[in-house]
Amino acid sequence: MPDPDTTLRARLIEVGVDLLTREGPGSLTLREIARRAGVSHGAPRRYFPSHLSLLSAIAQVGYQDLGGRIAGLRDEADPRAGLLTLGRDYLDFARTQRGMFELMFRHELLRGNQIGLRDASRQLFGVLVDLVTRARHGLAAPEPVVVAGALWANLHGIAQLWLWGSLQMTVQTDDVDPLLRAALDAHLGPA
Repeated sequence: MPDPDTTLRARLIEVGVDLLTREGPGSLTLREIARRAGVSHGAPRRYFPSHLSLLSAIAQVGYQDLGGRIAGLRDEADPRAGLLTLGRDYLDFARTQRGMFELMFRHELLRGNQIGLRDASRQLFGVLVDLVTRARHGLAAPEPVVVAGALWANLHGIAQLWLWGSLQMTVQTDDVDPLLRAALDAHLGPA
């Protein structure tokens, strides 16, 4: 028989993920999650000492999803192709999981959560650093972690501007691949 505490904790996270997907991060109040889970408004406090700890548990689902999408790329024979795939996966995640994408990178909301989000974020970034290191063929400067950070910022900016529709209007295309390739060229040099 399942543990009722574990089941309710998982149910609160599940309801939060569903609410986030349907209505965005602004809808994630303790009261609304409790109401949709069919429990009293005080019940989430039994499992999550703060609203932010529940948000962090919800964001952890997103990190697991995105991590699952890109985990195998670390072993990609062609690191540049792996980076292009990572960029596509990142943009697809931003497009299909818009609310989760927004929540996951709001570290001012999620810091100090004690559930391992920092480690989850570092693991995802580690895949990017590994691919950048291999794609740069041992170039020392700037350090791969710096290049990976700049590339991530570039990918995140592309994702956000794409979600807002700004890039499509400005560059007059619905094909994001040229932007991804330009970002790789800018950070790694031409292919």
